[in-house]
Amino acid sequence: MSEDNQKNCRGNSPGEPTATRSSAPMWIIVATLALLFLGGVYFDHNSGWFNPRVYAPYHSVDQLEAYQPKSGAAAALAKGKGIYENVCGICHGADGMGKPGVAPPLAGSEWVMAKGYNRLAHIPLEGVNGAISVEGKDWTMAMAAMGAALPDDDLAAVLTYIRGSWGNKAGEVTGDEIKKLRADMGKNPAPATGDQLKAMPE
Repeated sequence: MSEDNQKNCRGNSPGEPTATRSSAPMWIIVATLALLFLGGVYFDHNSGWFNPRVYAPYHSVDQLEAYQPKSGAAAALAKGKGIYENVCGICHGADGMGKPGVAPPLAGSEWVMAKGYNRLAHIPLEGVNGAISVEGKDWTMAMAAMGAALPDDDLAAVLTYIRGSWGNKAGEVTGDEIKKLRADMGKNPAPATGDQLKAMPE
């Protein structure tokens, strides 16, 4: 075999292409980074993280979070808060601080912070008529039985919310406890006075 044929067999022909290392052109790297950046900006503006067009009528992430489904204790508190704000907050304030000449505060109230729920539960179930002292201040009340029409679980959720909000740290109230209390009270209970409430066990 000739020398040229031997070279061809070994793959060393002068005309055969060979692989060599080379770096990508700089403009391709810059273009790729620019596209990634622009894609991120587009995604950020159009992905609906909190786009009013997507989440209307909500105006903030916190507001949206408040309406998300909850479970367990968080669900009970959220339920109690909603009912409180619709039924009780008109007079007692959304912050539980009460309104002068209208309704006493619930934040820090000894009626709310009592060890037991009995006296507190009688107030929305019976109503209050006459003088009652709250945090050393006398109030003349004519409060209707705002909780009498609420289902047991709903009233329990409201009382649990009141006893655990605005710095109050008291135990929860269950629907079964409210059901038993209603049964013990009988039908058509009369509004209670402050003295009558004080005479009740906590």
